[in-house]
Amino acid sequence: MNDQEEGYLTGQLLIAMPGMADPRFARTVVYICAHNEEGAMGLVVNRLIGSITFPDLLEQLDIESAGLGEDIEVHFGGPVESGRGFVLHSAEYEQDGTLKVTNLMSLTATIDILRDIASGGGPRHSMLALGYAGWGPGQLDSEIQANGWLNVEADEGLVFDQNLDGKWERAISKLGIDPSMLSGDAGHA
Repeated sequence: MNDQEEGYLTGQLLIAMPGMADPRFARTVVYICAHNEEGAMGLVVNRLIGSITFPDLLEQLDIESAGLGEDIEVHFGGPVESGRGFVLHSAEYEQDGTLKVTNLMSLTATIDILRDIASGGGPRHSMLALGYAGWGPGQLDSEIQANGWLNVEADEGLVFDQNLDGKWERAISKLGIDPSMLSGDAGHA
C-alpha cells in the first residue's frame, strides 16, 4: 500500500487557497517531501529569500566554487529551521543522507550536495531552500479539511521552473480550475 492509498500526500504539491490566513503561506505552492502519521514536511517552491545568494552561501560555508551557480536562487522553504538548507532535486543524484521522495524527486540536506552543485557535479534539476514547512500529526489533514489547501500531482516542470510569478496559478490550473473563480470562502472545487 503506497502513501497515496493511505491518504498521505508525499510527492504532491499543496496549493494555498486564496483565503489562507497565515501570511507566510499566502499564494504558496509547497512540495510535500514527507507525510505520514507523525506529520508532514514540505518546501515552498514559489518564494525566494532574496537576502542571500548561492555564492554568498558558498562563501559562508567556505566552499570553493568553479564559478558555477551564479544564477541559482535561494528559496524560502518555510518558517521552520530557517537557517537550515535543503536541496530538492531530480532523483538521478543520490548520496548518503538523500531521501528518495518519489521516483522523480529526492531531498538532500548535506553540505556535499552544495559542493557538487558548485563544481558542476550536482543533480540535473535542483532547488535550494532555507527552512521548511512542517505540520504535526493530523495538522495538515485538518488544514485541508478546513479548505486551506488544494493538492495536485507534482511534476518537475512546475517544481523546478524558475518563473515563480505565475507558479501558484499554474499549479491551480493543473486541477482544471480557473484561479479567478476561487474565493477565500469557497470549498474544494
